[in-house]
Amino acid sequence: MPVIDDVRSLILGGRYAPGDRLGEVELAEALSVSRTPVREALRRLQAEGLVEITANKGARVMEYPRGDLETIFELRARIEGLAARQAATIATAEHAEALHEVALAIREHAERGDSDAVYRLNAEFHQSLVGIGGSAVLAQSISSLVHSPVLLRTYGSFDEEAMHRSVNHHIEIVAAIRAGDPEWAEAVMRAHLFSARASLLGPRHQENP
Repeated sequence: MPVIDDVRSLILGGRYAPGDRLGEVELAEALSVSRTPVREALRRLQAEGLVEITANKGARVMEYPRGDLETIFELRARIEGLAARQAATIATAEHAEALHEVALAIREHAERGDSDAVYRLNAEFHQSLVGIGGSAVLAQSISSLVHSPVLLRTYGSFDEEAMHRSVNHHIEIVAAIRAGDPEWAEAVMRAHLFSARASLLGPRHQENP
């Protein structure tokens, strides 16, 4: 496995939390490689948005304030919920079948534990659904909110139950679109994104001790 995949897995798997320092020497020893491929991996992960490299301070895991993440998911739920509503209103049988095939592929790869394929197919599903509506405004709005490192970290935080729930949401969204039911489609999309938010951020309101 390439070094970049190893380092990415350590971050997404929770070995390094947001804000943690990523020492080249420590990573090289942990992965039994030299510092050169580690340094290159960190640079590439910086381009992905998972790592921040600062002069004279080295690399650390990119940290997003909880409030910003809450806002991202809230806005995505509203906007992508509207996209699902529009899709259910105008989608053809061919549109629904294409989405269904992607949803089944997501389930197949999730069962195999192939998170990279799930991430890629999930993006395809959401982009295709927005494309059905044909709204450039919605597409642009969603694009500005979809941050790759946030999505990668979200999938990295999924346990088996959360992944199963996410997979089923895709299939149910297709069912709502086939039924031509905009309210159903919007409700499931919003639940889909709020479920992902819970997996990444945990309980929204902690009880007072």
